[in-house]
Amino acid sequence: MRKMLLAALSRVLQGPAAAAAAAGRTASRVVVASRNYADFASEATFEIKKCDLHRLEEGPSTTAVMTREEGLHYYKTMQTIRRMELKSDQLYKQKIIRGFCHLYDGQEACCVGLEVAIKPTDHVITAYRVHGFTYARGVPVREILAELTGRKGGCVKGKGGSMHMYTKNFYGGNGIVGAQVPLGAGIALACKYFGKNEVCLTLYGDGAANQGQIFETYNMAALWKLPCVFICENNRYGMGTSVERAAASTDYYKRGDFIPGLRVDGMDVLCVREAAKFAAEYCRAGKGPILMELQTYRYHGHSMSDPGISYRTREEIQEVRSKSDPITLLKDRMVNNNLASIEELKEIDVAVRKEIEEAAQFATTDPEPPLEELGNHIYCNEPPFEVRGPNQWIRYKSVS
Repeated sequence: MRKMLLAALSRVLQGPAAAAAAAGRTASRVVVASRNYADFASEATFEIKKCDLHRLEEGPSTTAVMTREEGLHYYKTMQTIRRMELKSDQLYKQKIIRGFCHLYDGQEACCVGLEVAIKPTDHVITAYRVHGFTYARGVPVREILAELTGRKGGCVKGKGGSMHMYTKNFYGGNGIVGAQVPLGAGIALACKYFGKNEVCLTLYGDGAANQGQIFETYNMAALWKLPCVFICENNRYGMGTSVERAAASTDYYKRGDFIPGLRVDGMDVLCVREAAKFAAEYCRAGKGPILMELQTYRYHGHSMSDPGISYRTREEIQEVRSKSDPITLLKDRMVNNNLASIEELKEIDVAVRKEIEEAAQFATTDPEPPLEELGNHIYCNEPPFEVRGPNQWIRYKSVS
């Protein structure tokens, strides 16, 4: 109390000049706090890494224009995927998520850059590291987390789990290594057969790249000139085996031989976006398939059962985080080019964390699907029919 009285007396003795100065300081703080959108640039142009080319005379542009709105959208989407995966890690360790679980943190620039380069009517099929693509294709976080926890509100009613998530024009989530590649070519064949000006992005990892079925698919796609973009997400390790130990040639973008290829910086969302635009336009022009290799990195192990440090060092992971993190790279570009402020991006971070927490709450309280629904959704548009259970006396009704 004595200190407060002394401070008040001091202000009185100093007179109106001190009061005016204090008011000026307050006003200046208000001006700084109320920085409006007119202060930001509407867009900026960036130099991006040149792609390595195979059987192509010209490749994607080495400059990319990004608007402020695009940048904020990319940032929020990647940050949401990152936080969603970290929450999945936490729920798995609490034994709320069970079974297989493959996390995507570190690779966010791949799914976001690919999605913004294509149309909603285009098609995507990938392997089992699927959560990021599911969100990028439009499925809400709460439905993804609820699927991971096996709840009725999950994106496939709690029956798919981590590896089997689907939505319109998105075909999962496939647990068998490399098996989605022939399926992707089949989707591209349907696009061509029905005369639709659509493409199919068919993704697989470096661990699947040596499979025979992939080379058979290359051959068929090239013969029939299918509008298929084959995409190898090379995160440098197939399970616990480095690419150098698994492949005689690590130039995955050349693996198509007679199919043109691109090697892309998969940690830069703008590089991925420009390369994917180029590849999609190539296919839409009727030139046949094209192959992309995205050089990326996963921060977690292969799956939640893999600590991820028995075949690589903590220092290696930390070096990639500090030098090549896709979210940090985008954030620095936006701030340094006056497309956003640090404070604005922090507000997005806070909103994202809140969304993730609310989604996790839903995913842990939503009821599990009833047993009667076990046989549902086998077919898309078929009359209801009976499905045999574990023995001949147990029957389930299947509703499309």
